Amino acid sequence: MAVGNDTQRSYSIIPCFIFVELVIMAGTVLLAYYFECTDTFQVHIQGFFCQDGDLMKPYPGTEEDSFITPLVLYCVLAATPTAIIFIGEISMYFIKSTRESLIAQEKTILTGECCYLNPLLRRIVRFIGVFAFGLFATDIFVNAGQVVTGHLTPYFLTVCKPNYTSTDCRAHHQFINNGNICTGDLDVIEKARRSFPSKHAALSIYSALYATMYITSTIKTKSSRLAKPVLCLGTLCTAFLTGLNRVSEYRNHCSDVIAGFILGTAVALFLVRKLAQWDGLIMTGHLGIKQMLPPHLECAQQTPWTIPQVFPWSLPNGSKEKRNVCSP
Repeated sequence: MAVGNDTQRSYSIIPCFIFVELVIMAGTVLLAYYFECTDTFQVHIQGFFCQDGDLMKPYPGTEEDSFITPLVLYCVLAATPTAIIFIGEISMYFIKSTRESLIAQEKTILTGECCYLNPLLRRIVRFIGVFAFGLFATDIFVNAGQVVTGHLTPYFLTVCKPNYTSTDCRAHHQFINNGNICTGDLDVIEKARRSFPSKHAALSIYSALYATMYITSTIKTKSSRLAKPVLCLGTLCTAFLTGLNRVSEYRNHCSDVIAGFILGTAVALFLVRKLAQWDGLIMTGHLGIKQMLPPHLECAQQTPWTIPQVFPWSLPNGSKEKRNVCSP
């Protein structure tokens, strides 16, 4: 079968996707499931002071009583970037100007003798697949941190209900390592030992930042200058408010939320950076990164052993002569 200029033959893409990428994804999902839904990993029993004011906040109730319930959080986190990627890719594929550049950058893959994978399908699977992997990876990192540290929530002593008549709690500044001193509900106490880092903060900032970087680097529009900034800032603001809600409801400490923000940001930046490197997106302009670089940075890439002049000099007498903005 003849292969056109816009088509590339590949016999390894489907086996690699099935036997490598899907296996890695399945293992990641399975590990996240064991962290979330089983008792395979036991939470570390951290000590406390019986009269610690930072741990005596009122009990806010179960997670289902929160202003942002887990069901709403997970649905929004998964649906928002997925919808943005679907709408963005389909729009760019069917708009003539962006379609031509898209086809020029990515060829249709021919697998075997009959199956074609067009650029639209490949890009959607790529962006959503990396996003889903990062979401589960962030969840694993958060659960691992909570299990290892066993950091106590602000309402821990309220649900722990320690036996203050015990010998261990008679001294005001006595540090207690004995977990058996608690008399409250064991399931609630175990959840109160999983505070650091904040899962809501980590997952929300990861999802928001991934969607933001996709919008700013991939979607190109000339009709509106404010649509992209408003959408990106609104997404980031929602993630920020999600973290603040955890503090206002006494479900996490400020340090827990900050650590969650840092973790989610790190995972998003790492995956997007690696995604760009794997596909050669930075050098080819596939994500629009090179086109957005200022002239002095483009020169810096071309001449790595010279120091670019950040502020190009003004030409005398309003001359329009073209001069190199990079000087050794």
